[in-house]
Amino acid sequence: MSDTTFDRRRVLKTGGVLAAAAALDSVLPGASSAAAAGALNGKMVMVTGASRGIGEGIARRFAAEGATVACLARTLDPGTGENTGSLKEVVAAIEKGGGKAYAIKCDVANPESRKAAVEDVLAKLGRVDILVNNAAAGTIGTHFDALTPQQYYGLWELNVHGPFDFMQRLAPAMRTRGSGWILNISSSGAELSKGPPFNPLERNGLMLYGVTKAALNRMTVGMAAELQDTGVAVNGLAPTSAVWTPGFVSSGVAKMSGRSGPGDQDEPVESMAEAALALCTVDAKEMSGRTHYSLKYLKEINRTVMTLDGRRSFR
Repeated sequence: MSDTTFDRRRVLKTGGVLAAAAALDSVLPGASSAAAAGALNGKMVMVTGASRGIGEGIARRFAAEGATVACLARTLDPGTGENTGSLKEVVAAIEKGGGKAYAIKCDVANPESRKAAVEDVLAKLGRVDILVNNAAAGTIGTHFDALTPQQYYGLWELNVHGPFDFMQRLAPAMRTRGSGWILNISSSGAELSKGPPFNPLERNGLMLYGVTKAALNRMTVGMAAELQDTGVAVNGLAPTSAVWTPGFVSSGVAKMSGRSGPGDQDEPVESMAEAALALCTVDAKEMSGRTHYSLKYLKEINRTVMTLDGRRSFR
């Protein structure tokens, strides 16, 4: 792919290594609370960026709790994407475990593709009770003076306009029904870095990704405020630290942050999936408009991290 194009392989999910390790220890597996079996029975869910990584983990964990999951991403068939993983493989894994899911091809950076995908989702599911906006990318490795208009506006379209479009299309029906959950996946990149000296990621193209995630966090609060007292919860969730996913590796962030392999990961996909499940079963009157860090939130609610099939505690 040319460096003048919008490269969605450059994805970022980072945070503090030692803090994440300590937080993970606190929720594995000695925590006392866990999701009730079948916590999402009968729920209709839509997850974007579900062909691999965090999106796949959330889709599989939700399906294990009884939800019917519409999995959206650009990569439908195995071996056709920029990274490993595909929608058909994710759906197959869900069905093998006894769950129900649909693979729906969607380019979240394309307004027409988003519109068509929502129509397909509603045709298959009838409604959406839970929306998880996970699809995102960054321009790590590209400095401000090298960013093209296509990269700049493309990132806004994917990371900000896409989630807003889905919320605008699906939240009104949730409000009418008096129940719903929206979860926007964010990042520590939205935080303001301290310097000089600045960290290597900040010096090598984190800026635009962070700006879009900060905008998404603000949008989360605004949507929660406008949907207050309607029964619809709108929250955000960010990894406490790096999650070793195909996108994390291909982005170059792993190398830049000094990690050599999945054995060095600071946070498993399972903890993001568990925190997402917790936030998509909360009472909207008690929890809405907040962006949480996964491991910190799980520790706060004393929640056990489960495997993606929900059958046992992770590790």
